[in-house]
Amino acid sequence: MQGKSAARKAAQPTSLEIAHLAGVSQPTVSRALRGSPMVSTATRERIRAIAEQLQYSVDRNASSLRTRQTRTLALLIFEDPTPDDSLINPFFHSMLGSITRACAERRYDLLVSFQPRTPAEHSDREYGRRADGIILLGYGDYHLYRPRLDALIDSGVHFVRWGQVQEGQPGHAVCCDNFQGARDATAHLLDCGRRRLAFIGHASSRYPEFFERYRGYAAALAQRGLTVDSALQADAISTEEAGHAAALALLERQVPFDGLLAASDLIALGAMRALREHAVAVPEQLSVAGFDDIAAASLASPALTTVMQDTRLAGEILVDTLLRLVRGEAATDRVLPARLVVRASSAPVARRS
Repeated sequence: MQGKSAARKAAQPTSLEIAHLAGVSQPTVSRALRGSPMVSTATRERIRAIAEQLQYSVDRNASSLRTRQTRTLALLIFEDPTPDDSLINPFFHSMLGSITRACAERRYDLLVSFQPRTPAEHSDREYGRRADGIILLGYGDYHLYRPRLDALIDSGVHFVRWGQVQEGQPGHAVCCDNFQGARDATAHLLDCGRRRLAFIGHASSRYPEFFERYRGYAAALAQRGLTVDSALQADAISTEEAGHAAALALLERQVPFDGLLAASDLIALGAMRALREHAVAVPEQLSVAGFDDIAAASLASPALTTVMQDTRLAGEILVDTLLRLVRGEAATDRVLPARLVVRASSAPVARRS
């Protein structure tokens, strides 16, 4: 028993342990330890008793965030590899505008910070102390990013992120319906007469948004009695260079395909460049669709069919969700509808006379 006690003291207990022992979520633990009326008296007492037993201590500097109002929100945008100096995914440019507008309409200031993939220790929580709450955009590999979210929960910082809503996630998230959007895009390619469809983008839980899009692609194939061919899937992060490399890899496999769904517009644009280099005509020989509807999608040649995410609505909901948390009110995750935008890259197969 003494050995177990020493081990427990050596390892700082977390709110995740308390949540597990109390049979509640991490946000419930955070609210209970702050004395929030949103948690019943019996549950608060049970959680506090477990916290005392584990000798759990709350970061009071971060918790002071709840007792003061700066009327400022922080937006942390995480870097992406881009061909220019911005290092910001173009999709987040429009999201930045919508979040800024939503804050102004609600009379809140917005503190915007660019975040490298490997930030200094405690950097997220530092921004939490300077604002009433944090909005997170972008994160890369979710498995590597998850501990940072857990740390924010443990520190009592209010935050909401733009990312896939999934069971067991820390905090709250807002996303578009990645599954339905990809299913609609795939069904459109099939309606164009294509039957051998490739998918470019990571298809694992490490990249939840892309994985949901892959699942939507697979579901649309299954609805038409078609099976997924693993040889027609290639991993890629959301950059043109990654899309270009993945398309080249597909072509080198010499497995025929006549349609392509890319997990993002940047991937699709890079793939279309690789197809041009190999004299594969789009859309005459191969139809292409992307996801995001960034500005470059409509300017491509041919213009790119894609799935549009409503960034204006997303910005408003991200801000409103965070403000509900700041006020101690109940908040929910949101999945927003996505809309297919058909352009020239997916013209139907010409019928033979």
